[in-house]
Amino acid sequence: LQFTEEKLGQAEKTELDAHFENLLARADCTKNWTEKILRQTEVLLQPNPSARVEEFLYEKLDRKVPSRVTNGELLAQYMTEAANDFGPGTPYGKTLIKVGETQRRLGAAEREFIRSASINFLTPLRNFLEGDWRTIS
Repeated sequence: LQFTEEKLGQAEKTELDAHFENLLARADCTKNWTEKILRQTEVLLQPNPSARVEEFLYEKLDRKVPSRVTNGELLAQYMTEAANDFGPGTPYGKTLIKVGETQRRLGAAEREFIRSASINFLTPLRNFLEGDWRTIS
């Protein structure tokens, strides 16, 4: 009621002390930067916008996001299939098998990084924005 009357000019504006104004400014700055960092981290972890929308919908519907093959794992699969076509005994086939196995491990490490970053970094940021920030505001 006080806020509405202040906006309509029917009541005198409540003056806040400088310390409280400083806290409000810091809280707004924290919220804005947290939102930017959260969005950019999501872009880094999943550069495909349509895949991000799909993951968002799964999350909002409380369903498990289907596991995706990373680009590294897909490249490893192609290399292994090509090595089998060329023959694992040929120099090119041997090389493709070695590089494909390394690429598979890199893809698995990428998948683990994405999972770990989502759980240990993005979840606390979301919890702040959805829980703590509402309490602050």
